[in-house]
Amino acid sequence: MEKLSIAGRSVGPGEQPYIVAEIGSNHNGDMQLCRRLIDAAKECGVDAVKFQSWSKSSLISKAEYARNTKYTKSNGSQPTLEETVERYQFTPEQHREIAAYCQSQKVVFFSSCFSRQEVDLLESLNVPAYKIASMDVNHLPLLEYVAETGKPLILSTGLATFGEIERALGFLRDHNSGPVALLHCVSIYPSAPELVNLRNIGTLQLAFDVPVGYSDHSLGAAIPLAAIALGSCIIEKHFTLDKKTDGWDHAVSADPEEMRYLVSESKNVHMALGSTVRTVSAEQMEKRKVFRRRLVVTRGLAKGEPISARDVEFKRPGTGIRPDELSYVVGRTLRRDVEAEEELSWADLV
Repeated sequence: MEKLSIAGRSVGPGEQPYIVAEIGSNHNGDMQLCRRLIDAAKECGVDAVKFQSWSKSSLISKAEYARNTKYTKSNGSQPTLEETVERYQFTPEQHREIAAYCQSQKVVFFSSCFSRQEVDLLESLNVPAYKIASMDVNHLPLLEYVAETGKPLILSTGLATFGEIERALGFLRDHNSGPVALLHCVSIYPSAPELVNLRNIGTLQLAFDVPVGYSDHSLGAAIPLAAIALGSCIIEKHFTLDKKTDGWDHAVSADPEEMRYLVSESKNVHMALGSTVRTVSAEQMEKRKVFRRRLVVTRGLAKGEPISARDVEFKRPGTGIRPDELSYVVGRTLRRDVEAEEELSWADLV
């Protein structure tokens, strides 16, 4: 299995989970807020911040803007879909400003690309990797264009059938893409636990032999941590400073407290997974001496007297004759007199 290398960080099985703070459009078009989000994500210890590179013209058709009144109240007080998209788009100037800020703060910056123009923009910013959003698993022209960069590619699989995932991966390989990771994803915001199906992580690993992560839209940190326990090597989680902020994704995002917890506990879960090889650590071997049992006599016995099973029992500590060695004791005689409750050693037996 080929791992990814993102800005010098190895990403894949056996590596510490790669945690991505998905800022997406949570900047709300406000670059001061955007810088605060980056600073907070860095303080939380994430490995990268990720954005969404789309514009009003590259994401939605004019016809959809004309017929879609989803964001409009009858009194017209709320912005239209077109107005909302225009507000939340990440312009080329904002890309350059934020990429420079991330570089100055030593924060890894990359983005989801939604058109060839945005791939060109991100290439000019020398991003270390690309993300393909779930909606574009079947956007073969975009996949081909990103593959030509040769850079690591993270492909989200929300909305996609197994066949569509297989086709996308085969297409990328046919076009000599850089190393690819898949993200298990459920494109419902928020994703209720019964919809998440984390066992898909193992299915994708087994089927495609590529690194597999999890793009999380659930509430809290429990489910992404469970994803790590099931082998996820990437966790992507939306990030906000305040869940009550107006905007598309703030309510389903992790706030700084949750993100700090996710980052710290992801390391603990990774360490706790350990190895498939059964071993007993040196610390446990020492503990055995205290917690296991050794043979003691239940009554006083005279020198030369044979020992029966009724004459012994086993108590802590485990520093002498073990319970599983009883068959080697019964019938043997004593070299000395012993009192009730006295511990026996092999040297006491003829």
